[in-house]
Amino acid sequence: MPKNSERSVASTQDLGPSSQDPAPRTRLLEPSAQELAPRTLLVTGGAGFIGSNFIRHVLSAHDDVRVVNYDKLTYAGNLENLADVNDGERYQFVRGDISDPKAVAKAFENEKPWAVVSFAAESHVDRSILDATPFVDTNVKGTQVLLETIRRYPVERFVQISTDEVYGALGEEGTFTESSPIHANSPYAACKAAADLIALAYAKTYALPVVVTRSSNNYGSYQFPEKLVPLMIRNALTGKELPIYGEGKQVRDWLHVEDNCRAIDIVLHKGLTGEVYNIGGECEKRNIEVVKFICEILRNHPGTQDLRPKIQFIKDPRGAAHDFRYALDCSKIKRELGWTPLLGFEEGLERTVAWYLSNREWTERVITGEYQEYYRKVYGA
Repeated sequence: MPKNSERSVASTQDLGPSSQDPAPRTRLLEPSAQELAPRTLLVTGGAGFIGSNFIRHVLSAHDDVRVVNYDKLTYAGNLENLADVNDGERYQFVRGDISDPKAVAKAFENEKPWAVVSFAAESHVDRSILDATPFVDTNVKGTQVLLETIRRYPVERFVQISTDEVYGALGEEGTFTESSPIHANSPYAACKAAADLIALAYAKTYALPVVVTRSSNNYGSYQFPEKLVPLMIRNALTGKELPIYGEGKQVRDWLHVEDNCRAIDIVLHKGLTGEVYNIGGECEKRNIEVVKFICEILRNHPGTQDLRPKIQFIKDPRGAAHDFRYALDCSKIKRELGWTPLLGFEEGLERTVAWYLSNREWTERVITGEYQEYYRKVYGA
């Protein structure tokens, strides 16, 4: 077994709360029939990819929940992602920065949320290598501001949304459990790991109702075109080469965003305070495999059969920070909360490609001058 994979074994140095954790380890109860008024759920970063899909899921799945979307609207945040729910009585948008204590406190005072799900984060590894400052400000300071605010304005649950990247890299074998050591290898991953540990520390120190989820690579509709799947689709449609770092041999576990949203919803309602839950698609693919499958789907799709996308292998700007393989052991959330991924990778990717083909105008509208400058800097085109 390769050396790196040794960290897939559960560590005795568990970075999460112990079984003797004095904080209340409660599950949320469903509202009684007498509670007719919608409960307010505050979602930070709800204009982003996973956040917007989660808001849409919650509004569809829970008639008793009102959602307040608190988002700074950076380059990757787009209110058009939620245009289909924008006019609903159970949805409201509030523009704000989670690292601004006064703005966050005002939102809590006005909205009085019963729970918070925090997606707000700078989330692109390559950008964190170019400049880590925004990642520290949002991912670390912003999380601490939210937790301090919750100390003043208590809620029933705070869900910290995290990533499998906090665990670092694996070799050819093994999986990460929730007790695997933290070993972040990029500024982005380090900032997410710091946020996780701060949140778990607040659970133990101040008895805050914190739960952490760590998911694998998400894909699906409304994902900003800087990420692998939408980037390859857009480049193929616009006649650009498909840039792949190194030889594309990096292995990722792919999870459809809708499966992740279902899991987060279950954790919100049934997860135990102070716990971490891994959420993975149990579908490991090399990056080059994913890109070739996208090309195959396009060749077989009506209207795009004539496309001849060309793969271009480029120098990896991440260098040693590009982890070789991620893989999650999701037995805990399956065993304790009854969740399992439902959408297979082939069907999920075909649906995703079809969505981008039907929403080409959306893709072009969300691309800003800032992103175009970044693209030229990284890919030289």
